[in-house]
Amino acid sequence: MLLTRDELESLAQARHRSPHQLLGMHPLGDGSGVVVRAFLPNAAKVEIEPTHEKDKPKIQLKQLDKAGLYEGVATGVKHVYAYDLIVTDYQGKSRRTRDAYSFLPTLGETDLYLFGKGDERRIYDKLGAQLRTIDGVHGTSFAVWAPNAQRISVVGDFNGWDGRYHPMRLLGASGVWELFVPGIGEGAHYKYEIKNIHGAVVLKSDPYGFFFEAAPKNASIVWNNQKFKWTDDTWLKHRRNQNALKAPMSIYEVHIGSWKKKSVAESFSYRELAGLLIPYVKQMGFTHVEFLPVSEHAFYPSWGYQVTGFYSPAARYGTPDDFQYLVNALHEAGIGVIVDWVPAHFPRDEWALAKFDGTALYEHEDPRQGAHQDWGTLIFNYGRHEVVNFLTANALFWCERFHIDGLRVDAVASMLYLDYSRKEGEWVPNQFGGRENLEAIEFLRKFNYLTHTEFPGVVTIAEESTAWPLVTRPPYLGGLGFSFKWNMGWMHDTLNYFSRDAIHRKYHQHDLTFAMLYHHNENFVLPLSHDEVVHGKGSLLGRMPGDDWQKFANLRALLGYQWTFPGKPLLFMGCEFGQRAEWNANAGLDWWLLEAGPYHRGLQRFVEDLNKLYADEPGLWESDYDLSGFYWVDCTDQNNSVLSFVRQNQDRTSQLIIILNLTPVPRPRYRIGLPVSGKWREVLNSDAEIYGGSNTGNFGGVTAEDYQVHGQPHSAEFNLPPLSILVFRPEV
Repeated sequence: MLLTRDELESLAQARHRSPHQLLGMHPLGDGSGVVVRAFLPNAAKVEIEPTHEKDKPKIQLKQLDKAGLYEGVATGVKHVYAYDLIVTDYQGKSRRTRDAYSFLPTLGETDLYLFGKGDERRIYDKLGAQLRTIDGVHGTSFAVWAPNAQRISVVGDFNGWDGRYHPMRLLGASGVWELFVPGIGEGAHYKYEIKNIHGAVVLKSDPYGFFFEAAPKNASIVWNNQKFKWTDDTWLKHRRNQNALKAPMSIYEVHIGSWKKKSVAESFSYRELAGLLIPYVKQMGFTHVEFLPVSEHAFYPSWGYQVTGFYSPAARYGTPDDFQYLVNALHEAGIGVIVDWVPAHFPRDEWALAKFDGTALYEHEDPRQGAHQDWGTLIFNYGRHEVVNFLTANALFWCERFHIDGLRVDAVASMLYLDYSRKEGEWVPNQFGGRENLEAIEFLRKFNYLTHTEFPGVVTIAEESTAWPLVTRPPYLGGLGFSFKWNMGWMHDTLNYFSRDAIHRKYHQHDLTFAMLYHHNENFVLPLSHDEVVHGKGSLLGRMPGDDWQKFANLRALLGYQWTFPGKPLLFMGCEFGQRAEWNANAGLDWWLLEAGPYHRGLQRFVEDLNKLYADEPGLWESDYDLSGFYWVDCTDQNNSVLSFVRQNQDRTSQLIIILNLTPVPRPRYRIGLPVSGKWREVLNSDAEIYGGSNTGNFGGVTAEDYQVHGQPHSAEFNLPPLSILVFRPEV
């Protein structure tokens, strides 16, 4: 026997950190031949045959111990050669395969060096389960980062989930374990069996897994997500050449599982959803769909915000190919795709990232840094290069493999502040004694830089709820580098105003005007999102005061104000037709309401016409962030709760005046200043009968007189309907 007793036991007990040193074919120390070893529990007979060099000898392997270690020697052979194992079990069945321990590592020194630096941008091509052909042999290479593990094996439906069959090798000081397993193809289920730093043996799913079993199961699945045939080149070329800040963007926010349901318990798949969602979004005129997180998440009530598979679309709706089909179909229809991305935290599931090798690998060890008190989740350690690489490459992965047009980054404020939602003494200051998370700041800057430079035209959107400066300014100016930021202040102030009874609104008109005092600090998205219709807040419609007529009139005015105010509008599904119930992720939207009376259908028609007007008028989007794109005509008539403002593009080829009357009192012959003379045509009236209104308006338009009002050279008398928004355009 050529092995020591300790070496033999290390293989039998699956605790050797580099099994390739002992298993496979190796030259004998004296140069007289080669020795071949294979660890094959439950094998009755093992022999090898040369794969290519037929002049090389066959070798019969002898069993060394009851655990299943086989060994054979051939003398007179000058070098190792490619061979097949022929394994016969105790039932007499034989199988032929290449030996997993006869291949060189599938990761090179450069790969490992860049990963250790946090700069391997396509690490998802290296780690995880990669389908490969090596020396003509088809199989899958597995690689996982777990520097503190004592031993790791790949287990799956191909080896009876037995960790003795495929122990992995540790590649130097990189902390990466690797193994190529011949014969493993797409669809194979696997996990990593890890003997962690404490000696406990645990099963973990693959952090870089491309596909997973549907919850509550959690095995990773070998998958090729590069075989889908994309047909969206025209869309991608247009996106590359577009300045998103000066382009139309009206966003429809969707939770895939509850937009529509196939049955009470079953959601539509990605492919089925394409046939339903796309015609609706096209009809409604939205330019983009924003999906709540689509990454794999075991806990459905988290809505996707507790991610367990960062590199996989959620399996409950189909395969990665199915999600690619949905994105491709949206692009072919001219609709952009934004997804929620969650790099701020991850759940504590014992089979996922938490304590991956028995240590706080992806998270912080200190709970004052590593635990979210609000959500019961764990915080990524942004100071660790490999963790930053995991996250930045993940952003690039969604852009490359799934052609995503935008990443909306969740909970940015929780990343920026070390004392986020913590009391004094519950957080650890940075090296300068401050509360800023310096490592997270650098991560966000790096993520934004890489995303924008690697994929021009892709936008990044921060959900950031504080006054942190320069969120949407480039890193070289000291900013975080996002394309856009959600305007949470606008959302809170606007909803606060519209939820008040009209009689009190005159005391709170500043809620509608305050946003312009800081508007040009950032590039804002105006969100009325899922967060505003859950957790006891009720629906948007339910928050409007008054009887049913007034509720719908208020909601039409609110949405009209959102679409015409500077910034890109975002609306959560169901709000466009007046969903009455609070959003329930376990049920579909109440589409039957569209047949329950004129108000719901009227509101839906109003949003459809809003989007048409928005698309046709560059003045509503081309200069969202230019000083010339907006000015108040009059915002001082608090007593009547009337406001008016102008939207226009830079060359004023598109110029609109917007007027809001936010009490249920009609106001005839109300004079408002106008910037140009001539006829002004009413192009949108939220009080029109087709929308469920009282049909009061200015149907012949108005003619500007040479009478100065509100600092404008001209003016006209308008008929202002109750609880309404009006949009006028000068006739050319």
